[in-house]
Amino acid sequence: MNDRPNSPIPPSQHRALLQRLARRAMAERGLEPDFPPAAMTELDGIAGPAGAEGGGKLRDLRGLPWCSIDNDDSRDLDQLNVAEARPDGTTRLFVAIADVSGLVRQNGAIDGHAQQNTTSVYTAGQIFPMLPERLSTDLTSLNFNADRRAIVVEMAFDDECTPAGAEIYEALVRNRAKLAYNRTAAWLDGEGPVPPAVAAVPGLDENLRLQLRAARRLKTLRHTRGALDLETVRARPVFEGESIARLDAERRNCAKDLIADLMIAANGAVAQFLAAKKFPSLRRVVRTPRHWDLIREIAAARGTALPREPDAVALEKFLEAARRADPLRFPDLSLSVIKLMGSGEYVVERPGSHAPGHFGLAVRDYSHSTAPNRRFPDLITQRLLKAALAGRPPPYAGDELEGLALHCTEQEDNAKKVERQIGKSAAALLLAGHIGETFDAIVTGVTDKGTWVRVPRPPVEGKLNGGSPRLKVGDTLRVRLVRTDVERGFIDFAAG
Repeated sequence: MNDRPNSPIPPSQHRALLQRLARRAMAERGLEPDFPPAAMTELDGIAGPAGAEGGGKLRDLRGLPWCSIDNDDSRDLDQLNVAEARPDGTTRLFVAIADVSGLVRQNGAIDGHAQQNTTSVYTAGQIFPMLPERLSTDLTSLNFNADRRAIVVEMAFDDECTPAGAEIYEALVRNRAKLAYNRTAAWLDGEGPVPPAVAAVPGLDENLRLQLRAARRLKTLRHTRGALDLETVRARPVFEGESIARLDAERRNCAKDLIADLMIAANGAVAQFLAAKKFPSLRRVVRTPRHWDLIREIAAARGTALPREPDAVALEKFLEAARRADPLRFPDLSLSVIKLMGSGEYVVERPGSHAPGHFGLAVRDYSHSTAPNRRFPDLITQRLLKAALAGRPPPYAGDELEGLALHCTEQEDNAKKVERQIGKSAAALLLAGHIGETFDAIVTGVTDKGTWVRVPRPPVEGKLNGGSPRLKVGDTLRVRLVRTDVERGFIDFAAG
């Protein structure tokens, strides 16, 4: 590997370089890129997916038109969803969550690796799964046309989408349609044909529209309580062979929102279920913003006076107005607000106590439970759920959960830093041959450490050398690319 910042990297080595950088970054932050031999030996002893054991307690829901909606290339399918309209006017939403704990033994070697990393790490050059791929993409994945055990969260809502009860149980399910976000969203928005996988399942088209209507009503109710409708731009590297060809901007769409809204509802139901059973639980919280004064300054610069004390409803009204007034710059405003709100974290709610809620979602009861193939807190929650359903004591002591909550928070933060670092390296790699070219840019950050700008095409962010103190977030300017450093993920611009 050549360490000179602007030395050319042969296209055939792009992916391999990013993989090496990712492995190094993971090791530096206490994340293990490889599974230990003991975990692979344990994997060899797993003969197949969890069976249909469970007697009368295991419901057979394979006849429902379940579907998954995920990224085009996703292979670790954690959840399925389906809806049902009842004659009494209620709508029932079902979320099936992959039964991972049935095959991943607590305190085993596979579990030990998952507990160390706590999450799958998605880098530009390679995915480092939390669980071996034979599990996460096969035996514990809710794959198309495969019979699988699952934890089902069944939620009832009245015609105004007010909660009317929830039930959690174990069941057998079968994925009838593996759908992708973008194609599904284009069809639901009337901008594309019905996906063949939808057309192949009788009634699935109307079922998805029913899910979408219910999800939108759920979102509306949350926003009346102050849930924040934020939007950021994420760049996804697209490879041609082993070389990076371009960066595609990933944006929200109605299919992504549909899944997000159903998962928020399911995670809330899970948290409330464990509380009702007098079980401890891991809660995902975002505390009241510590830098509310700075959020107020951002709003004031745009002509809006926010209250002196944090107020989610007032902040959401400001964000709604800002999106309507300037949709181009709204993702950058969103990013500024997200940074000032502070990171999410895992905390333990013990029976009888009350953990902080999630400021951004405007909910008090919120767990992470719907992605056990990808996140260790969700696997912990699944084990708690199964114990509560079976009438067994909690599989984790309170003090043990406290330590796990802190560790999961730290490791998730480390994983995100690795992902961002390698994403920047990928962007630097793509731009390495464009030194001296000029771009339109938007200021995304102004701090004591410097000024940062975002270039929309390609969607990359870099530092502005010699940034002016007169610049503020949201300003537009013309910039010139002056340097890239693939090793460190640096992209430097100059005004003009």
